[in-house]
Amino acid sequence: MGGVSAPVGRGGSPGRDPGLQPERTRLAWRRTTLSGTVAAVLAVKTVLHGGVSAPGIVAGALCCGLWLGFLAVAHRRIRALTAGPGHAPFTPRHAAAAVLCTVAMAVCGAALVL
Repeated sequence: MGGVSAPVGRGGSPGRDPGLQPERTRLAWRRTTLSGTVAAVLAVKTVLHGGVSAPGIVAGALCCGLWLGFLAVAHRRIRALTAGPGHAPFTPRHAAAAVLCTVAMAVCGAALVL
């Protein structure tokens, strides 16, 4: 019926399209960066809205710093994915940095709300 067929690999099974996975991963990094940006902006808004206090300023600044760290890791990964089919694999060090920034930013945001 007019459907799009997948490429066929050996043995008649559908093959893998190597061009789609890096594109999906790149878009996922962009979405995650956007949600981190929203979290950092909301943290700053919370600091400024509830009256300025020293702990609030420290937590807000920490959220912004962690967001910048995550942004650097994400940008590096997006550039690697757009470099071509032979891009470098995501190292455990960069993965740990991304996770650390994300979790720490969530903890700082929770500290601002509570």
